[in-house]
Amino acid sequence: MTKIGICGYGNLGRGVEAAVLKNPDMELVAVFTRRQPVSALKIKANVPVVHVDDAPQWQGKIDVMIMCGGSANDLPVQGPAMARMFNTVDSYDTHAKIPEYFAAVDLHARENNRVSIVSIGWDPGLFSLMRLYMGAVAPCGQTYTFWGPGVSQGHSDAIRGVQGVQGATQYTIPVESAVERIRNGENPELTARQKHTRLCYVVAESGADKTRIEKEIVEMPNYFSDYDTTVHFITQEELQANHGTLPHGGKVIHMGETSADNKQMIEFSIKLGSNPEFTSSILLAYARAAHRLALKGECGARTILDVPPALLAANETWSLL
Repeated sequence: MTKIGICGYGNLGRGVEAAVLKNPDMELVAVFTRRQPVSALKIKANVPVVHVDDAPQWQGKIDVMIMCGGSANDLPVQGPAMARMFNTVDSYDTHAKIPEYFAAVDLHARENNRVSIVSIGWDPGLFSLMRLYMGAVAPCGQTYTFWGPGVSQGHSDAIRGVQGVQGATQYTIPVESAVERIRNGENPELTARQKHTRLCYVVAESGADKTRIEKEIVEMPNYFSDYDTTVHFITQEELQANHGTLPHGGKVIHMGETSADNKQMIEFSIKLGSNPEFTSSILLAYARAAHRLALKGECGARTILDVPPALLAANETWSLL
């Protein structure tokens, strides 16, 4: 059994809780929260709810801590801190800052003989693997990644961090004309703006400066500044009624050639009814791998590209060949 701790109980944390029930080799031990009082957090599982400050007392009782905070503000602090005490898995998804985040987590994981697998989800994550496989198999070509249409948890969380924002949901939408150009055999050079648009539905706090909020959103680096971004201000009731679910999807397309006469197109796509539940299931699979790496005596940070696929499986893998 792999004993699991959950750090953070938002959409992702609830998804991990649900995923544990579908994996008989996993056991949920405790949920950790910053909320005061701790009793305010209502969870479904019959396990202790613990304030995150008391996490040191749980060393030795948890095999892998699954980090379920946001990439904008939570994980840069919590990730390295928890890597001192536990093996960890997280879904840090600010692509441009992954090397910096990896280095911070790796330092603390190595100093304390822990294993931390970072940036695990579907992108970064499964899509990262696909980009590697496609480029290795058909190196003469170009790989394109499209996200959506769907709700981005990380981008929605980043909007909610803007002062004066009460609630928000952000949709990432591929530019279909760009997708079709690639499928038709072209290898265009496309900017981020030419591949996606971003649509934001925002609930402002009473009296908040909506002009300032919109400006901060559309100019936010690493999230919105490189895209055509539209902000709609709506009521809390509209947000709950029309934007309460979390679907998502995306695709990786590689257009390459193996000779002058033969083009090869490889495409991998997903269509998700629940983005957080799918991401949580990936996190749990890699928690199994983190536990196995730790049992072998390994330590330090890993990305999805560094983990042998066989470590993910609960059962023998020969039948898959």
